[in-house]
Amino acid sequence: MNALTLWDMLPKRRKKPAPVVRRAVAKPRSATKKPPTAMQIRYEQVTREMLARYGVRVRKWRSSMSGVAWQVTYQDGTVSKLIESPKPKGPMSAAIFLHEIGHHAIGFGTYKPRCLEEYYAWKFSIDMMHELGLNVTDRVHERMHDSLNYAISKAVRRGLKRLPEELAPYCQPRQRQSA
Repeated sequence: MNALTLWDMLPKRRKKPAPVVRRAVAKPRSATKKPPTAMQIRYEQVTREMLARYGVRVRKWRSSMSGVAWQVTYQDGTVSKLIESPKPKGPMSAAIFLHEIGHHAIGFGTYKPRCLEEYYAWKFSIDMMHELGLNVTDRVHERMHDSLNYAISKAVRRGLKRLPEELAPYCQPRQRQSA
């Protein structure tokens, strides 16, 4: 007498079919990548030149339009100059990249308060874009204004007593253009 168990009453499971492996068909190299434009080549040249001139290393290329610059001093006295920024591909990303390079070019702590250092980093960026023949758009100037206005607001919240005269034009938020 064979007694059935609950396991015997369950339907038998079928084995899953093996996954189908599809091989990618290689496309000719010319079909996958367009040759770089003259401006792409120019932005690449500017990037290499600025990194070499100021001895800066990129820790990470950011996908966002933001950046940061810092330096690390090691026990033996060597200094690593580092940035994170978007890779220069147009006027805005180039301005942000050059702003971060500007922090190293002018030197950390050279200007006090910190909002004044931000001003001179932006000034370096705009001046360098003009010197290198890069397009400085209205949107780049607007970004500079918004950034400096934010830096001033932060300094005031932290107890800024006297605003440097260079920053006076950036005290008020920019007047937005109505479309």
